[in-house]
Amino acid sequence: MTENKATLALDAQRSVELDFNAGSYGPAALDISPFRSEELYTYDPGFVNTAGCESAITYIDARNSILLHRGFPVDQLAEHCTFPEVSYILLHGQAPSREEYDRFTDSITRHTMIHQQMTRMLSGFRRDSHPMALMCAVVGALAAFYHDALDVGKPQDRELAALRLLAKMPTVAAMCYKYTIEQPSVYPRNSLSYTGNFLHMLFAIPAERYEVNPVLERAMNRILILHADHGQCPSTTTVRTAGSSGANPFACIAAALASMWGPLHGGANEACMRMLEEISTVDRIPAFVNRAKDRHDSFRLMGFGNSIYHHFDPRAAILRKTCHEVLNALGMEDNLLQVAMELEHIALTDAFFLENKLYPSADFYTALILKAMGLPSSMFTVITAVGRTTGWIAHWNEMHSQPLKTCRPRQVYTGEERRDFVSRL
Repeated sequence: MTENKATLALDAQRSVELDFNAGSYGPAALDISPFRSEELYTYDPGFVNTAGCESAITYIDARNSILLHRGFPVDQLAEHCTFPEVSYILLHGQAPSREEYDRFTDSITRHTMIHQQMTRMLSGFRRDSHPMALMCAVVGALAAFYHDALDVGKPQDRELAALRLLAKMPTVAAMCYKYTIEQPSVYPRNSLSYTGNFLHMLFAIPAERYEVNPVLERAMNRILILHADHGQCPSTTTVRTAGSSGANPFACIAAALASMWGPLHGGANEACMRMLEEISTVDRIPAFVNRAKDRHDSFRLMGFGNSIYHHFDPRAAILRKTCHEVLNALGMEDNLLQVAMELEHIALTDAFFLENKLYPSADFYTALILKAMGLPSSMFTVITAVGRTTGWIAHWNEMHSQPLKTCRPRQVYTGEERRDFVSRL
């Protein structure tokens, strides 16, 4: 083994030399492409030890609870940036100048409207549909309306598609929400900020003027930023896998939405709220906490601990601060919010939670903030998806700026050996 190479002995006669691929941060990766000539695969369920791409967008240090976007700490971005500013950073790699920022936000503003035929498309769905089901359908259908810029080989088409998706996702999300609560959709107000406009479309009604609460606007801005990207998570990997076939960006983002829907990914904040509903009252908390401590009980407290970070989620601290700002501004009369605050107290003081590093997660605080705003739990994953869209687009665009290679993982076949067919009819 040399400084930049490793030699793997296959047997007494054969060996293969592998290069190290070292990034700017984190562990180096072994380049196993020589395995192909040796007719070998690696076996890595879930690809948890496999780097499927090179990326300059997001770095996660799980051991030290560090999350960087283009080198910038995520807490600094959440404190000092607007969501469009972070979107620009993820897409372009650097913080924008005033001129670049104004041009970027103006371009997004000019694409916030949704074609009227798309609003009529919703009438084919049940009113009690899950908003994520509607989102998957509507975002996938965008390709049928904006097919003028779907040549993924052209940078100008990719840029236009990125702007359209960033601009239209809040409009689509609000439109799907309004449909499920049987209210008319609200047109965008381009005089508002990105997050102010999103809140306006979610909560305004045509008969009354809606005034954006600055505390909620700041909270929504932070939620979108802190969910903007999280490395090669399932939904981002889905974008890259679908995009590797040359699929259009709207199809890729629709696929990512389906992937994010699961309770082990973007649906975790919705699952957290369902858990609070199951506990229902503060006096029932001790029984559920005891169940969570019992390793033989299948019950788990959702929203505590994180499958990625060894200690705490670096996004959680600023979301905790934001959560208490929102609760102080709106009050905490809701019973489930009282349950959540008591659970938070236990998690930050109980020896079992501290020893097992079961700190309240970003999903926990996101669920509380959105609940306090008045949104149903079915919308929590939708809000997360609006924020994550910018990361999906950044990764999709990054992969197309390099030679495109079709994603084709291998498998270890465990089925029947070859056999002749004999009918059993």
